[in-house]
Amino acid sequence: MRADLIHPERHPADGGTPWSREDFEARLRERGRAYHIHHPYNRMLSEGRATPEQVRGWVANRYYYQIAIPIKDAAVLSNCPDPAVRRGWVQRILDHDGFEIGGVRDAGGIEAWLRLAEAVGLAREEVQDLRHVVPGVRFAVDAYVNFARRAPWQEAVCSSLTELFAPEIHRQRLATWPGHYPWIDAEGLAYFRNRLGQARRDVEQGLQVTLDHFSTRALQERALEILQFKLDILWSLSDALATRYGVAA
Repeated sequence: MRADLIHPERHPADGGTPWSREDFEARLRERGRAYHIHHPYNRMLSEGRATPEQVRGWVANRYYYQIAIPIKDAAVLSNCPDPAVRRGWVQRILDHDGFEIGGVRDAGGIEAWLRLAEAVGLAREEVQDLRHVVPGVRFAVDAYVNFARRAPWQEAVCSSLTELFAPEIHRQRLATWPGHYPWIDAEGLAYFRNRLGQARRDVEQGLQVTLDHFSTRALQERALEILQFKLDILWSLSDALATRYGVAA
């Protein structure tokens, strides 16, 4: 893990002409080439080559990431002095943990993921007790949460911008999984449908903060490093799964 990301007090010296907002955003989006949609394990899942064990292993291990997301977002809130940002950001916690406000109830993304687990043949209890989570997944997810706790809140927000690339992976699963894995109850795919809209909204907020705050060339370059760090976290999760469950040829 890179020291300059684990120790956010270390900033590069300013230098160079800042990129325009448009160029900076384009450079952020360009990092999508390293998104885990391209990882061999994900390609195996999307192309229908995964065994039930490999699908279930992915679902059980990604649950550890799902339950870490609201903890990460709570860390952003705890470090952020801007009430306008907090009012918007708190929606992410509600999206995952669920809520019941004024008669409106949403079970939340974590519950939706547990329903996915049941749809692929896992018992809810065996997912919740984390018995299937491999060490590499624990290490990577914990590193991400610790980064969000220790980094300036703007950097933690920037790290969330892998959401730029998430809608495509959700669309891919919705399009391919019913045909490739007819044994999975289609109702279990609701998590991916829900995240299509939520991710677009989240991207708008995270991108606005990032484009506003990372305004010097040095800060812009650091933002790219932070985004790459998060991309590496997600890639590491897939590496750990590939090591545990294998990748079909």
